[in-house]
Amino acid sequence: MSVAKKIPKLSDSKVQDHTSYESWHAFKIMAEFVDATERLKEITPAVSIFGSARLSPDHRYYQMAENIAKLLSDSGFSVISGGGPGVMEAANKGAYNGKSPSVGLNIELPHEQVQNQYQDISQNFKHFFMRKVMFVKYASAYVVLPGGFGTLDELMEAITLVQTGKTVKIPIILVCEPFWSGLVDWLKTTLVEEGMISIEDLDLIKVIDEPTKIVEAIFKHYETRGFKLSAEEERVQLYL
Repeated sequence: MSVAKKIPKLSDSKVQDHTSYESWHAFKIMAEFVDATERLKEITPAVSIFGSARLSPDHRYYQMAENIAKLLSDSGFSVISGGGPGVMEAANKGAYNGKSPSVGLNIELPHEQVQNQYQDISQNFKHFFMRKVMFVKYASAYVVLPGGFGTLDELMEAITLVQTGKTVKIPIILVCEPFWSGLVDWLKTTLVEEGMISIEDLDLIKVIDEPTKIVEAIFKHYETRGFKLSAEEERVQLYL
């Protein structure tokens, strides 16, 4: 014998209050997007750098990120990070000590993220999804160092957007081959063999450890087309 579940009903006033809040919240999201767009639209070409927030300055991944960011900055790229500690701080620090802007896209978290001090441009976000849009929207390349769930989230988001044509094709570079080898092998031996992705999809990512070669790979990607987006590419970017 089945027992019918009773669905609690909200009073009309509560429903109306909730609907009004959701509507006004949509305007807050729009305001956050407009504010970020106005502040970041002049930073291109730029490279977004990701990696663990849990690393101290004496960790080799931190030092690797700092060196890469400094080289990118001196080569004319703004460097975008998440604005927090660990690899984010290292990326901002390297760019801050270089010739091009250091950009931090800071997020408000329940366990408050501490904003690092190495930011020429600091933009705060309440919404993860809005912050993720900005990481891609202004990036000419992604450089991804070892990290946890957040790093993997950003990596897979970038790969998916490029794979599906929702953003222009950009270099996506994994740094520290020993760390990523298991993931890359799994992509080859499981996703490709099971038919979940095409073998050509693996070409969307490169594994490069040498900082100078990372910069060279980014410049090589753009040598025949330049960093400026075409009118069609700008239209595509509107629908991230």
